[in-house]
Amino acid sequence: MAVQNWIDILRLSKKTALINDGKRKIHYLFTDGKEMAEEYDLKTDELIVRKWRHKSTLGAQGQWQVEIGEPLPVPVTSSDAEVIKENCSNPVFMRKDTKANFQWRIRNLPYPKDVFSVSVEPSERCIIIKTSNKKYFKKFSVPDLDRSQLPLDSSALSFTHANNTLIVSYKKPKEILTLEQELLRELKKLKGTGEGDIDCKTQ
Repeated sequence: MAVQNWIDILRLSKKTALINDGKRKIHYLFTDGKEMAEEYDLKTDELIVRKWRHKSTLGAQGQWQVEIGEPLPVPVTSSDAEVIKENCSNPVFMRKDTKANFQWRIRNLPYPKDVFSVSVEPSERCIIIKTSNKKYFKKFSVPDLDRSQLPLDSSALSFTHANNTLIVSYKKPKEILTLEQELLRELKKLKGTGEGDIDCKTQ
């Protein structure tokens, strides 16, 4: 079963834990050289950040790619400053899960809810957001379902709109909920060091 395969890959990875700033930070090093970094809220156990780093074909360390959490800030040079200023009202897409749902938030979308259409495209294994006024279009996958090779279910999808933000939710299947609970139990067994005790690669 694919879900079990992913659990096994996580178990086989080399894990480093760091407790800092009210968060449990975990760094995973996989056998293929990929790295994953996660941050959990110590009080709620909610996953706040997940990011990945891959080595290039020449073995150079790549940039972190955020899967869950605020997008990483792009370094701004002085010549870019004006451009960035002008584009600050552009839609900002980010993922911020809850315990029960995968959830994506797109800020700076000042249109009424009935303009939006959110659907599942099973053949492409993705979710599609469209607007009837042709002002916004976004197609994105759900990496958690891909890793576990679980199907996308349109009945699990819902969305709401408030304060110029579109919130798209996808109810986590029971297989994912079980996997997350198992993983959290494993992570809590890791001896987490305090800040300054270790040079953690998630920093």
